Amino acid sequence: MGFFGKIFTGLTKTRESMVKEVKGAFGKGKLTEQVIENIEEKLLACDIGIDVATSIMAYVRTKARGEEIDSQQLLGWMAEATRDLLPETPAWQAKSKPHVILMIGVNGAGKTTTIGKLAHYYKGLGLKVMVAAGDTFRAGAIAQLERWAERTDVDIVKHQEGADAASVAYDAYAAAKARGFDVLIIDTAGRLQNKGHLMEELRKMVRVLRKHDEALPHECLLVIDGNTGQNAIQQGQGFNGIVKLDGLVVTKLDGTAKGGAIIPICREFGIPVAWVGVGEDVSDLIRFDREEYVRGLFLKDAEATELIPDPTALPAGKTASDYYLGV
Repeated sequence: MGFFGKIFTGLTKTRESMVKEVKGAFGKGKLTEQVIENIEEKLLACDIGIDVATSIMAYVRTKARGEEIDSQQLLGWMAEATRDLLPETPAWQAKSKPHVILMIGVNGAGKTTTIGKLAHYYKGLGLKVMVAAGDTFRAGAIAQLERWAERTDVDIVKHQEGADAASVAYDAYAAAKARGFDVLIIDTAGRLQNKGHLMEELRKMVRVLRKHDEALPHECLLVIDGNTGQNAIQQGQGFNGIVKLDGLVVTKLDGTAKGGAIIPICREFGIPVAWVGVGEDVSDLIRFDREEYVRGLFLKDAEATELIPDPTALPAGKTASDYYLGV
């Protein structure tokens, strides 16, 4: 299954919830101010956030111009507006050798599993990959990362449980550099943004890494559980004060109806989603693409390849119901 098939399936709960609510609020006809308010309320129920909901409907209002429309037009314009609110995810490019990725997030977000899947991805590109067991705090964390290293056939640097996490990061970089590795992915302990001593540990890890190179880490990815919704904004605010965030990894997207929360989170931090997790398999970590995400939110047909916002621009032999839910 390609990216679109996986993202479409992963967004099923979000899409069904959102489109059902929008249909119920709109019905058919003119897009009155009362209808717009009703739709905004339904979008809020899908955890899209007030600023995003208002922005989407402001765009739709300018498109509708008081004329009668149907749900196909409405969903098309909402898709356009949503796409334009999301930053594009840049193509991945190693910034040096090794390219260092620091994974951060709260307990249970799925950092260690994500590291295993990332290692599998980069190994599949023919790169030499090393992982570092920087979570020396949680019981079993080192063993869990070891299992992923074995499963994906990549090297691992580890110390004993309870060891200084900054030392693990420092030694891992030295080893990866000396042995010519292409990618180093560093695990960290899960921590809440209000846990001062653990946040200070993270600050120390960054400081120690920069003894090797001031540019480290090259990427800092915040891993958030898709079920968290907009509450992830508070998590990110705490981490962003310690180290500059470069991107988000949204896990468990296939198990939540809060997939729309990606939009306000991205807007809050001005960073793109780098990856989304859409299943348990080692290959179920997908590079995020905003076009495909929008299709997964609004399209009916998982095999459709284009956004069709204008009903007069449908390809020959196609009808609006081939593309959009709710028609």
